[in-house]
Amino acid sequence: DSNSVAVIGSRRPSPTGLERANAVTDYLVGAGYAIVSGLAAGVDTAAHVAALKCGARTIAVVGTGLQRAYPPQNAALQRRIAAEGAVVSQFWPDAGPTRKNFPLRNAVMSGLVLGTVIVEATQTSGARTQARAALAHGRPVLLVSALLEQPWARDLARRPGVHVVRSLSELDELLTRLSSTGALVA
Repeated sequence: DSNSVAVIGSRRPSPTGLERANAVTDYLVGAGYAIVSGLAAGVDTAAHVAALKCGARTIAVVGTGLQRAYPPQNAALQRRIAAEGAVVSQFWPDAGPTRKNFPLRNAVMSGLVLGTVIVEATQTSGARTQARAALAHGRPVLLVSALLEQPWARDLARRPGVHVVRSLSELDELLTRLSSTGALVA
């Protein structure tokens, strides 16, 4: 899935954040991208569900072993993604969730994708961990412009490799440019 994009964000998104996650996912799927996310509650779940609804490939990078589901309410979704896409874990099959696992999961996810789109997040969000990992991997981070209301996002937006996206067509233009031959750099 060399044409894959991570769609990530808050575990407790606003209704607008969920709408934005669905719109971004629908647009990316329509442009031919596979959707990667972390199977967490909130934005991750919305991205996976939207991709499946469109019949697109989605990949869940989980912070547990493959024999576990976290959060537990996503067990059926995890099984469906495994059957129709892929579920990936770097942990032993029976490993449960720990605080250390999720930043490690985010690093794996950021390395698998062309770029990471952060739909909605707060100062304490794990999405910030993935942004740091993505930039360390030389992968671009795409921030939805609404995030610029928050100081952490304004600071992040100043870093090389971070792009502020104001529209879905701008998202596609950026990804097309970044995915051109030899351009897999932030």
